[in-house]
Amino acid sequence: MAAAEELIRSEADGSISFGNYSLDKKAKAEDFENRGDLYKVKTFREITKLERNGLFVYESVPGTSVGHFTVTDQGVEFTVSCDQDAQITVQMEEDMEYEVYVDDFAVGGMKTNRSGKLNFSVELAGGGTAKVRIVRR
Repeated sequence: MAAAEELIRSEADGSISFGNYSLDKKAKAEDFENRGDLYKVKTFREITKLERNGLFVYESVPGTSVGHFTVTDQGVEFTVSCDQDAQITVQMEEDMEYEVYVDDFAVGGMKTNRSGKLNFSVELAGGGTAKVRIVRR
């Protein structure tokens, strides 16, 4: 998945795509509406951060391009692209166990902390793309 021209966009399936890891300077888009929620994205080569209705949703270091980001009652699904390995943090339910899958391979169960944040790494060096699925146990 190449870096998108838009910083954030709605997809035909109702999901959103956001971020651009190829930018040298910080860029942001605010008040982007999707399904009744307002999103804000900040992105460039060092970090990508997404907020929904003023609350934290996603962050990656370094910056990434994220496609088809979908949140359900059971978890989160998206594709992520970058030219380096990335450390990703997503907001989930607090004190809950999740199974994390990268390219349909289970990388292990993880428990969120009291703030509900779930942290994991994805190997993307060399310009890779990975499909990520996080499912509540």
